[in-house]
Parts: sequence; C-alpha cells; structure tokens
Amino acid sequence: MELYKNDALSVNVGPRLRELRSERNLSIRALARKSGLSANALSMIEREKTSPSVSTLYKLADAMGVPITTFFGKDVEQDSIVFRKADERTRVPFQRGTWEGLGGENFIGHMEPFVLTLESGANSGPHTMVHTGHEFVICLRGELEYQVEGKYYNLEAGDSLMFSARLRHRWRNVGGNVTNVLFLLSGFAEGERPTPMHMAKSGKQDE
Repeated sequence: MELYKNDALSVNVGPRLRELRSERNLSIRALARKSGLSANALSMIEREKTSPSVSTLYKLADAMGVPITTFFGKDVEQDSIVFRKADERTRVPFQRGTWEGLGGENFIGHMEPFVLTLESGANSGPHTMVHTGHEFVICLRGELEYQVEGKYYNLEAGDSLMFSARLRHRWRNVGGNVTNVLFLLSGFAEGERPTPMHMAKSGKQDE
C-alpha cells in the first residue's frame, strides 16, 4: 500500500494567515509581538516567500487564539473520534522534511500520531528534548538514529522504539536516503504541545 500520496492536503498558510489577522484587526507588528516572531518573518509567510515550520504555526495559533487546524483551510473542531482518509492528511513542509498529520491535530485526547519524511542529515537539533508522556517510534523506510539518555539506537525499516518522554532524547537521519518515520506521542500534560519539538532543524547535532 502506498503510504505517501502526492495529493495529500498541503497547507497554504499565507492567505489564511492574512485573513485571520485581518479578522482580528491585528497589524503584522502586533501579531509579531503576540507570537514572538519577527514582523519580517510574518510578512514573508503572508507573501508565500517562505514556508513556516510546525512550531511557527503553533505560535501563530496561540497568538490568535485559534486551533492549528484553522490554517489548514478547515474549521474542524476537536472530537473524540477522528477518521482520516489517506488523501486527506494534512501535510506541512518544514526545513529538510515534511510533517503529515494522522488526525491527532483534531483529536480531543492526549495522543498525537504523525509521520515525518526526512531528508538525509535532517535532525531534531543540537539539544535533547524532554516532555511529559510516552513516545513510540517506528521506522518505515530508511534509517534513523535515536539517542535516549545518552544511549544510541539505530532504527531501520520495521524497527521500533518506545520510551518515557521524560528521558532526554533526540534523533537524526544518519543514512544517505530519505527516511519515513511514524511517531506516536501520548499521555502528555494538559496544555503541552510536544509535536513541534520533533520537527527537523537545520545544522548538525553535537556529537
């Protein structure tokens, strides 16, 4: 079965961001202050000169008091049952990869499944991550190195890893090819948003 369809939903953030900002009578500078982002970055997003990261989308959603799904062109409320067709997945491009939502962005519970497509060398950044709840990872294609509390785990296609997310962790695509990884974050604290921590960053990890 093909897991990565080309017709999956992509986010066209620029026009939607401008619309939401106008509805709230916010200038770019005012939104910059509320979100902690620069006015220049917001202008670039609105003019579709750059693609925002998932972390940036969460900051904008918080600043305007809307769910992140508002940027996806759908006014879908969170629910206790979420059914998602393969070609209806939300896809968000970020630096060195793509995030695909599997319905967690609309789920009322504390569980967020998503798929990352990662270019060679993509990594979670130079610093380890810590958050509440549990983390499950399964490598679907390629190779992923996971570091948990200083111990390294090499995941190849079919390999999985599960651990308490309170343990310090980070990851990187150490292979020469694109890697696809399924993540499941669960049991995190109310108000915590661990998903953006797992978006690929630029640069190299410290050894």
